[in-house]
Amino acid sequence: MSKGIQTIMYPVTDLEAAKAIYSGLAGVEPYADEPYYVGYKVAGQDFGLDPNGHKKGMTGPVPYWHVDDIKAALAAATAAGAETVADINDVGGGRLIAMLKDTDGNQFGLLQDA
Repeated sequence: MSKGIQTIMYPVTDLEAAKAIYSGLAGVEPYADEPYYVGYKVAGQDFGLDPNGHKKGMTGPVPYWHVDDIKAALAAATAAGAETVADINDVGGGRLIAMLKDTDGNQFGLLQDA
């Protein structure tokens, strides 16, 4: 089952510059501030900055659908015509993500919390 889009990830090349922009825009400091990820929560919405996003194939912001069963969601999406860009990966703490693209090339992710 999907819980909807709750996270948007932005690929960035200059993490410090992006952090200055998005901290100013959000009006809050990040809840996570690591060299590999900076995360914010604003009005119930999560968004993050990924300095390795371009290397992972991200071409722009990627919305992540939060799901209860990432394997089932990935199978359903690919059966419907989506293409896997990055297979299921544990990004820490049991959080699993995968990245796909639809038939028009739009990227989207799946996210399952531990």
